[in-house]
Amino acid sequence: MSKKSTRAIWKVISASSMGTMIEWYDFYIFGSLAVVISTKFFPSENPAAAFLSTLATFAAGFVVRPFGALFFGRLGDLIGRKYTFMVTLLLMGGATFLIGCIPSYETIGFFAPLLVLILRLLQGLALGGEYGV
Repeated sequence: MSKKSTRAIWKVISASSMGTMIEWYDFYIFGSLAVVISTKFFPSENPAAAFLSTLATFAAGFVVRPFGALFFGRLGDLIGRKYTFMVTLLLMGGATFLIGCIPSYETIGFFAPLLVLILRLLQGLALGGEYGV
């Protein structure tokens, strides 16, 4: 193996590792802050139900991962793995950013948990897509 190809392999490994770290960090933050998230995006009348709803939203991100692997794996075959990998990173980062921009339940009502769920599903697709690529 030439020195140039060894360097290219390490570049790919480093980029992939950084992408995985960023995406798992997003999942870690959501899980760690589930108690806080439940008070912001879900009705506060029943704190236990709000917390369980937050955990269900967290789990939804894991449920869609296989679909992300299928979708982005196929997309990687069609248009290239490098481009698809970048799309998964942007999708994860964008969804994470948008979760931070969602107003609280008191402000927009039912749309707050709905938007969080949709964005968590996008995060799950992106995480599953990274493994499929």
